[in-house]
Amino acid sequence: MAIASARDPRASTGIGRRSEWLAGYAFIAIPMFLFLVLNIGAILYAVFISVFEWNIRSGAGKLIGAKNYQEALSDPIFHRAITNSIHYAVIWVPLTMAVGLFLAVLVNQKLRGRTFFRAAFYFPAIASSAAITILWIFLAQPDGFFNQVREAIGLNPLFRLFGFSDNQNWIGNAGTALNSIIILNAWTTSGTFMLFYLASLQTISGEVYEAAAIDGAGSWQMFWRITFPLLRPGHYFVATVAVIGALQLFDQAAIAGGPGGDPSNSLMTVVLYLYNQAFTKFDFDYAAAIGLILFVIIFTITVIQRRLFGAAPSW
Repeated sequence: MAIASARDPRASTGIGRRSEWLAGYAFIAIPMFLFLVLNIGAILYAVFISVFEWNIRSGAGKLIGAKNYQEALSDPIFHRAITNSIHYAVIWVPLTMAVGLFLAVLVNQKLRGRTFFRAAFYFPAIASSAAITILWIFLAQPDGFFNQVREAIGLNPLFRLFGFSDNQNWIGNAGTALNSIIILNAWTTSGTFMLFYLASLQTISGEVYEAAAIDGAGSWQMFWRITFPLLRPGHYFVATVAVIGALQLFDQAAIAGGPGGDPSNSLMTVVLYLYNQAFTKFDFDYAAAIGLILFVIIFTITVIQRRLFGAAPSW
């Protein structure tokens, strides 16, 4: 201790520790400032805008209080947007998580060329969303590739049993438009979830599987009783990211259904509704109220997910 003090006199006075403390805060000062201004500040400013008749040129006008929120909650189109967003999240989130987990387990095996397969499965996630959506629209046309393939392999009688015509317009029909977008995004996003799950799989020790194999456990038992439970932190992270992304669906719905979410508002989402109010009708105070309602919904669901998945596993 005497030698350490002689070499570094700051050790006994705490100057060195204080300098490290100040240096650490200096490094995070700019990111924290940007976070406070661009995130927290934006939310507070949205609250301010939503309670005034706000004009982009003159700024805040007459105080209207909760009028925008009352109008939103009584608007049937906004109700449809909420319903569509929840429908999308309820189906798309577990579907994409399941596909992503399956791909992660698959490419985590000692397979020949697994690096290639990892890249191939992830490629749709980095491709242009607009380009893929336009391509998907062409494939789903009445005379498109999908209908031609199912006719060629003799699946039309099966589809007729479920009420689908031989020349079904999958995106142009109100009953199938949203589900078509769900399938599209499940394909494009499952590669991203695969990477998230793959990172979690790398943290599981191989000794656990070796011990289970010695005890006579099969592949399914290892997955269900070892892999799946130990991926609980990964489930929480993926589910949180997925739900937030699902409730913020915009680009595919806007490209496939236009600003009106056609056909018959079947592709109208909360963010698309917000976009229409802000940049089509220039009703910015009402759009701010819609954004805050969406923020409350996402925050509430995230807290619930934290309760369900975020706690440390008890096994």
